[in-house]
Amino acid sequence: MNPTRILITGASGFVGSSFCRRFAAREDLEIRGIGRRATDLPNYIRADLTHPLKLDWQPDVVIHAAARSSPWGSLKEFRKQNVEVTQNVIHFCEARKVPRLVYISSSSVFYREADQLGMTEESPIGPDFVNHYARTKYEGEELVRQFSASSCVLRPRAVFGAGDTVLFPRILKAAQQGKMAFISRPGEPPAIGDLIHIDSLCDYMLRAALDTSVTGSFNLTNDDPVELQAFLRRIFAELGLPETRRSIPRDKAMLIGTIIENVFKLLIPWKEPPITRFGVGVLGYSKTFDVRKSLGVLGPPSVSIEDGLRSFIDWQKPLLAA
Repeated sequence: MNPTRILITGASGFVGSSFCRRFAAREDLEIRGIGRRATDLPNYIRADLTHPLKLDWQPDVVIHAAARSSPWGSLKEFRKQNVEVTQNVIHFCEARKVPRLVYISSSSVFYREADQLGMTEESPIGPDFVNHYARTKYEGEELVRQFSASSCVLRPRAVFGAGDTVLFPRILKAAQQGKMAFISRPGEPPAIGDLIHIDSLCDYMLRAALDTSVTGSFNLTNDDPVELQAFLRRIFAELGLPETRRSIPRDKAMLIGTIIENVFKLLIPWKEPPITRFGVGVLGYSKTFDVRKSLGVLGPPSVSIEDGLRSFIDWQKPLLAA
């Protein structure tokens, strides 16, 4: 039997490269990654997907994981890299009659500046969004729903693990430099949130890619919410980082974030501020998901939060010591 040919975009990023490496030895799969940056991945194609995709290879499935994932930037930049690129990928799939498209979206499409507990796939989305990233990821979802062949949308929440370039590196760097501050919630219980380990996500992506009966949208978590700041304190302690003693009330931090964002927009819009409202919200608001749909269709997560945390710490220790 011929191997299933999978093309994954965003292969120079955290999720895409992790997927390529996790399944590289599978003889029943032929995986090719595509991305903007140079990488040492085998079967890798370097290309700018803001231009029409031309490829002398016929995939059976396309997993579209490429995205501008920064919390900062102009709407024009995000639309170019998240919406126009998605349209180019769809055009490629339509022209080449690719029978299956899996779109990696984001749980942030649901977010509000408030606690949100037990969200499902039916929870309201829009018309307002917490940032341009969330808005344009949802605009990408809307395009994928118009794809003429089989498709599905996966919305992971707070992906962590070895190879992370987005979520934890910023937090760990701030802690290492003694610049980290927690967000307090006066009169409210500590913020809790769902996470998903990168290996669990990759396994879900593969199941979705291979099973054409998996259609619609799926929220993906490890189904094991954690108290966010206690979780971070444990990581800091196990990595030998300085204890974070500073704490800022959420409303005050939101005000500071607003002021700093406005100054940066006015004076240096190309540079990401050290504090954003979205960043404050990550630690200041609870976000949990009811993932019974994904558990029923895609199965349980393959790696527990505890095992994922151990492997993440083992990966980070030599990096911080270097």
